[in-house]
Amino acid sequence: MEKFKKSNIKGRKSSRKRKKYSMKSIDYALLCAILILLFIGIVMVYSSSSYYALYQKDVYNTEFYFYKEITWAIVGIVGMFTTMSIDYHVYKKWTPWLVLITLAFLVLVLLIGSDINGAVRWIRIGPLSFQPSELAKYVVVLYLALLIDRKKGKITKFKEGTIFYLAVAGVFAGLILLEKNLSITAVVMMVAFIMILVGGAKISHLFSLVPVGLAAGIALIFTQRYRLERLTSFLDPWADMSDNSYQLIQSLYALGSGGIFGVGLGNSRQKALFMPEPHNDFIFAIIGEELGLIGCIFIILIFMFLVIKAISIAIKSRDNYGFLLAVGIISVIAIQAIINIAVVSGSMPVTGVPMPFISYGGTSLVFNLGAMGILLNISRQSKEENL
Repeated sequence: MEKFKKSNIKGRKSSRKRKKYSMKSIDYALLCAILILLFIGIVMVYSSSSYYALYQKDVYNTEFYFYKEITWAIVGIVGMFTTMSIDYHVYKKWTPWLVLITLAFLVLVLLIGSDINGAVRWIRIGPLSFQPSELAKYVVVLYLALLIDRKKGKITKFKEGTIFYLAVAGVFAGLILLEKNLSITAVVMMVAFIMILVGGAKISHLFSLVPVGLAAGIALIFTQRYRLERLTSFLDPWADMSDNSYQLIQSLYALGSGGIFGVGLGNSRQKALFMPEPHNDFIFAIIGEELGLIGCIFIILIFMFLVIKAISIAIKSRDNYGFLLAVGIISVIAIQAIINIAVVSGSMPVTGVPMPFISYGGTSLVFNLGAMGILLNISRQSKEENL
């Protein structure tokens, strides 16, 4: 691992000395995979939300979430093609401003944010809502890629390298934590860990901090009653089926009743007011019920393809900055997908992490697609043709 990282850093030209070159054609394999996930998401949002929307107060319209998801998908696609056409090196100039804007939003949401189910994560502007933590995930990627690329010689040091970069991510993570959003806080820190690792930090430095991170996570769980209840309900979900474990139990019912081939698109029973907000974080359970194990495996394979493709793009990137950006972007997507599937299947305690491109949510969808545009741009500037 150490040899790979050293050869990777030495083998890449500094982005400040890069030469001009022409853009290659679009990576259609990557683009198709993204659009397939987006299409599945739109279809499944409609299927999973129709019954819920029909009986929701002030809505009473089966297409309510479907139309909103299509609207945000169009905005996200426009954003993706826009970022795909912008040279990713331009973000070096924009990143300091994006950092300031993001930090301002994270503070603002604590002051005037909307309280939903005890968590303050959204800023409402008329009929629209904005979740700053979704922006923060990618701004952390941009900022760490910029800092590590500029100070490559310091990455191997403990205080000036590992500790410093983790502290930078910790500022964003700390503000997100104040929103009572431990799951996204963990995602931000895990992405930072991966970027620092592939950026050239010593493995001994990073892994010496793992016990500290685990201790902090355990402490955060025990300081909030609802987090502790989620942990105990995970350990024995059948002990409290009607309260803390209710959503997980309904998810297991959905996955179990789907079998191998599913009950058919649109035929889910759990979405009929059994599963709370089935179009959000637990939409994968409805997919398992309606499309079965086959449908779930198909989606997992697409995500695996995205990860493999992104790693290939990172390796072929023309400079260290592009390498770090590609790794950071796909880490955000991969970690969220893994956590979401683990939660829905009862493999880890319930936490609010959406399924990328598939779960309902305008802010998440737009920023995920915009980040994929950056990845596509890195691919267009790669050293050699993509596979």
